[in-house]
Amino acid sequence: MALTALQVKQAAVREDGKPRKLADGYGMYLEVMPGGAKYWRLKYRFAGKEKRLALGVYPEVSLAEAREQRDEARKLLSAGVDPSMAKKEAKLARLQAVNNSFEKLAKEWHLKELPRWSEGHASRVIESLESDVFPLIGRLPVQSLTAPIILATVKKVEERGAVDTAQRLLQRISAVMKYAIQTGRAQVNPCPDILGALRAPKVEHRPALPRSELPEFYKRLEAEPVHPLTRMAMHLLMYTFVRPGELRTARWEEFDLENSLWRLPAHKMKMRVPHIVPLADQVIKLISMISEYSGRSEWLFPGMQNHERPMCENTLSYAMGRMGYKTMATPHGFRALASTVLNEEGFRPDVIERQLAHAERNKVRAAYHRSEYLEERRKMMQWWADFLDKNNQQFRGA
Repeated sequence: MALTALQVKQAAVREDGKPRKLADGYGMYLEVMPGGAKYWRLKYRFAGKEKRLALGVYPEVSLAEAREQRDEARKLLSAGVDPSMAKKEAKLARLQAVNNSFEKLAKEWHLKELPRWSEGHASRVIESLESDVFPLIGRLPVQSLTAPIILATVKKVEERGAVDTAQRLLQRISAVMKYAIQTGRAQVNPCPDILGALRAPKVEHRPALPRSELPEFYKRLEAEPVHPLTRMAMHLLMYTFVRPGELRTARWEEFDLENSLWRLPAHKMKMRVPHIVPLADQVIKLISMISEYSGRSEWLFPGMQNHERPMCENTLSYAMGRMGYKTMATPHGFRALASTVLNEEGFRPDVIERQLAHAERNKVRAAYHRSEYLEERRKMMQWWADFLDKNNQQFRGA
């Protein structure tokens, strides 16, 4: 006689403390344990041996659901497959799917690439994946990712107007897929088939502020309601004209205030060569002010939401956009402004290029570049700071 749902619900334990078995038919039964727990079991024979298959626990698995599992197991038996072995293989496949998820592989790939990346670039890569990729395909096994799935992911970014970001994300997803193939977790990289489906990125321009605009820029910066650390970051970027990524990931340990030097390690630099920035008197004072806000953090400019991370890469760009310079100038453009002004004022091109940390094709010369022209650079950086102050209406009493 087959069981009813009511019989299953009311099934009681045996008084002698032994398990109670209630048959349902075709080898399936409900086992009521002495403690009251109820388990669905299937007894069957395979290769001449009697075996049991667990079908779940009541009431999480109902009578009808247990029967469905029983019927599936009987189909496997008819096909010559051991249901217990099939269940173990399915469990292993699910475990492998978790271990081979895109997010897990992407983090492995990111860790592998860290030694050859600057700190700022590494931070931008993982932040972009966490923001725009992991929420959509992070849990999917890499071998299940197809061109349409990946295209839909990057299209969401493109549709909000971030065409360049969409292209970079596709490149990063492709790099993860290549790594998955190299490590035996995938066989195909579908990303090359997507290239023509995205809009072509615009040519990147980093417009620089003209020197004549400096007084107005300082006036707007003073009036803009930004966090004090953001305002000070803008001033420090202008004084030192380092790359924005090098500034936002600046750590207190890099600053030698006794010798008025900022020592940037090779892993942070675009050209993978250590760099020194002589600090003008104004910068030393500014850093003292910054320490009042972030001195307890490892970062000069910690993130507003998460102090364990540096300032967001778009913070200064957004601030300049709100100030009215969205299409006129970028934070990176202060490097071009400094180069233009210093060349016009007669400073030696080699000294300027060294301070900009531009690439040196001669490897022998590059080995000495960290401190090359250091005294000339000290004088130049102090002149530059004084020049900026003269253009700052705040210092002119305007």
